[in-house]
Amino acid sequence: KKPFRSSPSQNTLLHKMEVEQQNVQHKVSGDVGEHAIETSNAHTTIDPSVLQSRILQSKSLAYSDASDDTLPVFEQMSQQNHGSESLYRRVRCPAHRYTPLRNDWEAILAPLVHYLKLQVRFNTKNRCVEMKTSVHTIDCPASSLQKGADFVAAYMLGFEIQDAVALLRLEDLFVESFQVTDVKMLKGDHLSRAIGRIAGQDGKTRFAIENATRTRIVVADSRIHMLGSYANIRVARNALCSLILGAPPGKVYNNMRNVAKRMNERY
Repeated sequence: KKPFRSSPSQNTLLHKMEVEQQNVQHKVSGDVGEHAIETSNAHTTIDPSVLQSRILQSKSLAYSDASDDTLPVFEQMSQQNHGSESLYRRVRCPAHRYTPLRNDWEAILAPLVHYLKLQVRFNTKNRCVEMKTSVHTIDCPASSLQKGADFVAAYMLGFEIQDAVALLRLEDLFVESFQVTDVKMLKGDHLSRAIGRIAGQDGKTRFAIENATRTRIVVADSRIHMLGSYANIRVARNALCSLILGAPPGKVYNNMRNVAKRMNERY
């Protein structure tokens, strides 16, 4: 028998198929590389050496608070330049927290001045709480100032002073905020009923979730703020999302009872 010989047209077809297969492999490997870079960026990776706030907000909530035009953009400062310079922080006071701030001003100053050794004042023109480091600041000035700013910001969100002070004493506490519409787009009476399911009669549902998950929850209109450790906030957020999506409170009570039992066994 004569040996098989491919024609020139068959050779060109095989060459095209090999080139296309190589291009597909390069494209797949490139997509994987891009995906790996996206999943390990600064938004998803926590760097313990970077000083950052523990007040976490959802994207829609942060966008509604302030637009990009009103936020100044500063370059990142190095730790070496923090030697003798004074650092500043400014926390805005909303209109509904102005009277409580005036009544609790002395209690707010006590941990900031005596514990963190910061200089604090209230700017009546801008209605902002301004904090500044001094020569008496013992710990890292940037760390102390950030703790003070988180403490004041938590109070402005609606938390009690006794709960917000925990941010100064414990390192693993966070404040997470989101809106009801982030979970499900609700309007009118449907939104009001969802907020009512979260609060419950006389705050019964909210207190049950707080006691079971060892967190603190503030419901301010359609905004929800949670204070606690990362794992506890996740459990509380799942319960709140279930209520927003329409789960009956009795089912959430049963889940919270099981969660509280597991947490008591663990501790």
